Amino acid sequence: MKLFPAIYLYTFLVLLFSCKEKTKQQVQTGEIPWYKTSVIYNVDIDAFKDSDGSGTGDFKGLTQELDYLKWLGVNVIWLSPFQPTPDQDDGYDVSDYYTIDKRLGTKADFDSFISEAKKRNIKVVMDLVLNHTSVEHPWFQQARKDTTSKYFSYYVWSKERPEDWNKGMGFPKVEKETWTFDSLAKQYYFHRFYTFQPDLNVENKDVQLEMKKALQYWLKQGLDGYRLDAVPFIIDLPKTGADNPENKIEFLTEIRKTVQEIKPDALLLGEANVEIDKNIEYFGEQGDRLQMMFNFFGNQYLFYAFASGNVKDFVKALEDTKEKPVSAQWAYFLRNHDEIDLGRLPKNKLGLVYSKFAPDTSMRLYDRGIRRRLAPMFSNNKKQLEMAYSLLFSLPGTPVIRYGEEIGMGDDQSLKERLAVRTPMQWNPGPNAGFSTAKTTFRPLISLGEFNYKKVNVEAQKKTPGSLLNFTKKLIDIRKQHPEIGLGTWKILETKSESVLAIRYDYKGKSLIMIHNFSEEPEKTRVDTEVKSGSLEDLFTKSSLKVSDPKLDVNLEAYGYKWYSVKE
Repeated sequence: MKLFPAIYLYTFLVLLFSCKEKTKQQVQTGEIPWYKTSVIYNVDIDAFKDSDGSGTGDFKGLTQELDYLKWLGVNVIWLSPFQPTPDQDDGYDVSDYYTIDKRLGTKADFDSFISEAKKRNIKVVMDLVLNHTSVEHPWFQQARKDTTSKYFSYYVWSKERPEDWNKGMGFPKVEKETWTFDSLAKQYYFHRFYTFQPDLNVENKDVQLEMKKALQYWLKQGLDGYRLDAVPFIIDLPKTGADNPENKIEFLTEIRKTVQEIKPDALLLGEANVEIDKNIEYFGEQGDRLQMMFNFFGNQYLFYAFASGNVKDFVKALEDTKEKPVSAQWAYFLRNHDEIDLGRLPKNKLGLVYSKFAPDTSMRLYDRGIRRRLAPMFSNNKKQLEMAYSLLFSLPGTPVIRYGEEIGMGDDQSLKERLAVRTPMQWNPGPNAGFSTAKTTFRPLISLGEFNYKKVNVEAQKKTPGSLLNFTKKLIDIRKQHPEIGLGTWKILETKSESVLAIRYDYKGKSLIMIHNFSEEPEKTRVDTEVKSGSLEDLFTKSSLKVSDPKLDVNLEAYGYKWYSVKE
C-alpha cells in the first residue's frame, strides 16, 4: 500500500521534469519563440556603470555587471541607442548608424560585451531609431546645402509652410511645430519630434535601403533583434497630414524579411502606441511584421486601476488587446525610459491618475504623461510596489523592466523632461553610488531624500532578504519555472470584488491562477477558479490548499497577491 502512491509520485515528478526540459529544448530549437519566455531588462549604457572614471557609463562597465544581471534572472538586455550623437535627446538623435559613440567605448568593447553576454545565455537587442536622424547627420547636412543632391529627398520638405505646420507634435507644449524653416535649403522640413530631429522619408527607396542596411549590419555584429523606436512615425507620410497621416505599413513586412535573412529568429519589438483596431496591422495578419509590441493601451488603464483601486477598465483593456497572431506577444511594463503615456484615458480618468501620482504639475509632461519612477509614485509603499511587480510578472506577455526599478530607485525632478527618470544606477553607498570614480558624473546621482543612493542601492538590498531586489529576483525565478504565463491561453476569472483581478493560464495540461488586490484595504472575495477538485499550491509559500468547490473564498491583504499552481 505504501509502494503504490510512491510509484505515482515518482512518475509525476519524472513527467514534470521532462515537461520542463521539453519546453526548454523547444525554446532553444526555435519551436517556441524565445521572446515568449524571456525577461527583458532595459539599460542606458551611459547611466549604468562607468569603468574608466570618465563620469559616463560605458560598454566595459556594462560588461562588468553582466553577472549581476545573470543573478537577477535577466535573459534579454535591451540597449538604448549607443551610436554617435550630439546628445540633444539622450542618444535618440543619431548622427551615424554604424559606429559606437566614443563616450561609450570602442567596437572592440562592444564585441567583448556581446561575447560575454552570450557566454551567460543572455540575448541582446538594441534600440534602433529609423524615424529620424540628428540635424548633424551627414545626410541632412548635405541635403540642406544642396537641394539637387540625392540626400535632399532623404527627408520630407515643403517649399511653402503647410497649413498644418503646428499639428501632430510628438512632444506637445515643448515643441510648437512639425514643419520648420531651414535657412540654407530655404524650405520647410518635417520633424515629428524635436526640431533637431528631421524625419526620414520612408517613400524614398534609397532611404529604405539605408534602413535595411543598418538593420542587417548590427545583426551581423551579434545582436538578437531590435526595439524599434516610434514605429508609426517610421512609416507615416507627413504630406498626407501631420495629425492623422496615411502610412506605408507594408514596409514593416519588408523590415521583418530583412532581419530574417540574417537571423531567422531575430526579434522586432515595436514602440507602437496605436488604436486597438490597428494592432493587428502592426503585428501582421499572418504574424509577419512585428513579433512583439508594448501594450501601451493596457498600461494606461493599469495605472488608472492603481490610482482608483478598481480593475474593471483594466480588465476590459486586457480583453480588448487579446486578439493577436499566434506567434505574436505583448510586452508589459510598469516604467520605461519615457514618461508614462496616459493620452488615451478620458479626461476624468486622467485627472484622477494625475491627482494620485503627479499632484504637482511639474511632474507631468506633454499634456499626457508622468515623468516619475514607480517607487516615488507609490510613496515608496512596499506592499503596493510588490503587488505591482507581482502583477507585471504574471500578465499575459513578456515582462520588461527598466534598470533601477528592481531596487525602487527614485527620480530627479530638477532634470529636464524625461531625464528625470534617467539618473545613474545606484550600486552601493560609496562615492557616486559606485557608478563612477569621477569627480563629476555626466548626470547627477540622486543624493538627497529617501531615494538617495546611500539608502537605495544594489549592495544593501542584496544583503536584505525582504528587499525589493530580492523579491524581484524571486518573481523572475518563479516566472521562469512557469512558461504557462508566456505561452498558455488565458482568461479573466470572475470575482466578487471590483478591486481584485484574477487570471487563469492553461498550457499543456498545466494551469496557474494569479490573484491581485488593487485596494489599499484587505479584501475578502470569492473567485471562480474553475477547479472542481484537487488542490492549489501557493508558489510563494509552497503551502497547499484543498479544493472541492470551484468557487474559492480568498482573503487578501491590502495590495495582496496569490500565485497558485493547479493540481487537479
